[in-house]
Amino acid sequence: MELYTSFLLLSLTSFFTLINPLAIMPIFMSMTADLESQKKVHTARKAVVVSFFTLLIFSTTGEWVFHFFNISINSLKIVGGVIFILMGQDMLQARLVRTKVDKADVDTYVNDISITPLAIPMICGPGAITNGIVLMESTTNVMEKIILIVVIAVVLMLTYIVLVNSATIYRLIGPTGNNVLMRLMGLIVMVIAIEFMVSGITPIIRQILKISP
Repeated sequence: MELYTSFLLLSLTSFFTLINPLAIMPIFMSMTADLESQKKVHTARKAVVVSFFTLLIFSTTGEWVFHFFNISINSLKIVGGVIFILMGQDMLQARLVRTKVDKADVDTYVNDISITPLAIPMICGPGAITNGIVLMESTTNVMEKIILIVVIAVVLMLTYIVLVNSATIYRLIGPTGNNVLMRLMGLIVMVIAIEFMVSGITPIIRQILKISP
């Protein structure tokens, strides 16, 4: 049970900080400013649903991709750790790490902004996809796989709630509060990055030095 709890906390923390709904919130507000409330809710719902299935597909097919390209999970952990460090560094400086959308380009996305850029790559970005693949590969039984899928669904539901109530939340916490929370999430992301890199490098070093685990 303790093992499941640790995996649950790792999955929940990593996905929430990497998806970071608070970072998406200002962009969502600007892109849906001229839409009616019902349209905003529909846009947020569709973006979350698309993100869920995208993460689910990448997470569950990651093992097949590894075997096809002969890629090691340890190598992916190291690369994922580097990606997370870069993302965490941006968060620590309170910079949005999502795709920037110029006002001149908003009209291009009006017809289906829920898929691009909201779902991909803002919600379901390279960090979240890598995290899903790495965590799914590290599961040892069906229960852990179920926990991971449920965590993805829960985090995306929280993201949906944040987006739908974005105007209210932004008024409550203000720009300063938003920056503080982003920096805290950035610190957590960088800690997770180090954990991933260490867990990926250790087996490789042991293999090179022929040290038994």
